[in-house]
Amino acid sequence: MTRTPLAAALAALALVLTACTSGAEEDAGGAAAPASSSAPAPSESPGSSGSPSQAASPSESGTAGGSASGSASADETVAAEDLPRVERKVSLPALMRDGVRSGRLNRTQPLASTDTWRSWAVTYRVEDRTVSGELLVPRGRGPFPAVVLNHGYIEPSYYSLGQGLSREQEYLAARGFVVLHTDYGGYAGSDPVGKVGWESRLAWTRDAIGAVQEVKKMAVVDEDRTAFLGRSAGGGVTYNAIVADPDLVDAAVVFAPVSSDLTDNLARWTVPERPDFAAALAQAVGGTPAQEPRAYRQLSPRTYFDRIEVPVLIHHGTSDDVCPIGWSRTTQRLLERAGVRSRLVEYAGEEHAFGPQFTDSMARTVRFLRARLDG
Repeated sequence: MTRTPLAAALAALALVLTACTSGAEEDAGGAAAPASSSAPAPSESPGSSGSPSQAASPSESGTAGGSASGSASADETVAAEDLPRVERKVSLPALMRDGVRSGRLNRTQPLASTDTWRSWAVTYRVEDRTVSGELLVPRGRGPFPAVVLNHGYIEPSYYSLGQGLSREQEYLAARGFVVLHTDYGGYAGSDPVGKVGWESRLAWTRDAIGAVQEVKKMAVVDEDRTAFLGRSAGGGVTYNAIVADPDLVDAAVVFAPVSSDLTDNLARWTVPERPDFAAALAQAVGGTPAQEPRAYRQLSPRTYFDRIEVPVLIHHGTSDDVCPIGWSRTTQRLLERAGVRSRLVEYAGEEHAFGPQFTDSMARTVRFLRARLDG
């Protein structure tokens, strides 16, 4: 891919993102692409750094402290001072104020069926776009708790409906959870989204929020028992959603998530692999991270961790060479600092896709969800 037309726009970006490295930004459900053996050091906040803690096998770290900020959710009428000031249209504060307008969930085609659950291809609306996905519903009368799944980055040209978290879908549905796996804009049967909405992850965040809103309307779902589960890039989408709309779900689980600082992710994937997307984002927010660092902080969920009101469970393998575990260690420290009820579980030797310890991680996930959603 030639960078000549974009050289001017990307020069400053490359300077500030000196840690950038090519790697696989791939969800566990797809074939893992080659990843770089080196990873950028995590940063706790722009201009600061911290050394990661020692890994355990598996170990848990976290706080049982109370929830953080009592800020109102995005779909409520709130006083201006209750939300961060909107300085740019492309930002998390703008999403907080705008909210998400979603439309009815439609079952378009029956898919698989087992003794414990049935599934359908579905679509729903987010603003003026159609989003596709896969819905799994346990057999029985319900109402059931529900989990919306946010998949990681997969090359759209070989992505198919509901791909990315198929193991998680079936595991949760077999244990009594309604599951909606959203495809996001630009994937499967979903309408496309622009480079800025894609690379900022704001379009995907809207799709995830809209998915929860529509699942809650189902007669078979208990709207007071809902959660997110996100993997890799979907972990970043999950972080975005729970800071943008703190009252939307009751719990959140992430596996091998990307960094909660957008500039880490831009350095690792966007600049080396999608420089035209990096240039489009820089143009939309008024500059590169070096020129407009505040703009990128306003696109990073860690900036607004004090808004999170739900418990968060993070799973991460110590041998993950796609999303380095240092990112989650830093995120966990910042969540604790913000007073969020959060826990990081580290899996010694586990890689990005979670193979040998997948069942253990899902059993822990179900215990966590049942305790939070039923208790």
